[in-house]
Amino acid sequence: MKDTLLEALNVLKDKIIAFCMESGVKLVVAVVVLLIGFKLVNFLGKKFQKSKFYEKIDPTARTFFKSFIVIALKIVIVIAAALIVGIPMASMVAVIGSAGLAIGLALQGSLSNIAGGFIILVFKPFKVGDYIETADAQGTVEAINIFYTKILTIDNKVIQIPNSVISNQKLTDYTTKDLRRVDLNINVAYDSDIEKVKSVLYSVAEKTENTILEPAPQARVVEHSASALTFVYRVWCKTSDYWAVYFDLLEGVKKAFDENGIEIPYQKIDVHVDNK
Repeated sequence: MKDTLLEALNVLKDKIIAFCMESGVKLVVAVVVLLIGFKLVNFLGKKFQKSKFYEKIDPTARTFFKSFIVIALKIVIVIAAALIVGIPMASMVAVIGSAGLAIGLALQGSLSNIAGGFIILVFKPFKVGDYIETADAQGTVEAINIFYTKILTIDNKVIQIPNSVISNQKLTDYTTKDLRRVDLNINVAYDSDIEKVKSVLYSVAEKTENTILEPAPQARVVEHSASALTFVYRVWCKTSDYWAVYFDLLEGVKKAFDENGIEIPYQKIDVHVDNK
């Protein structure tokens, strides 16, 4: 009985040694391949980002394709490590095929983000550097990655919006066109001379820096409100100068009205005191 047990233990020991000599070495090699391969891919990704070819790629597509290539190469390395361990390719394909549905359901959000990224790159509703507004955020597009679009707000916050969300919602791009119109509503007292008000507004538009006089500025009465005449005041400028022109016009109109005796009405409340 004792001899039989010793013999069984010796057989088990021989099998463990054989496994370690065969599969164990393969496993170590596979781990080394994974470690070195991942570091090499990250290194190549950084080199690619600094290359002249990368600079020639559309800025909108740069970060997306870099992320996509890095992930694809890492998947190849994982497959290579599996082959080194001894997993047959046919078995691997069968496992991937059978697990495809489960993986697809588990990663449907990520896959939809990748699809959304491709839609953004192909149809180009916006590009890196554009100032956009969505239902969730407003700011300058810094990068379009494989899963998320990065937006920098005017107060220097970074917002990450999933590509699937941003590619399927209403979006306003303020920087697509070279020119943009500043629209202001200006209120004046009812006893103001309409032609004089229009003349002063045109003069302010001409004197304000960075305004464009073709198309011509427009100043017309748009509403008879409860306590004022409301003028719609429209002046064109370059998109990059929009906010500077916007604030300069507001300041210029107030100064010009004061100089020309044009009243800007404010809300008044009449109070009657009953002495009874």
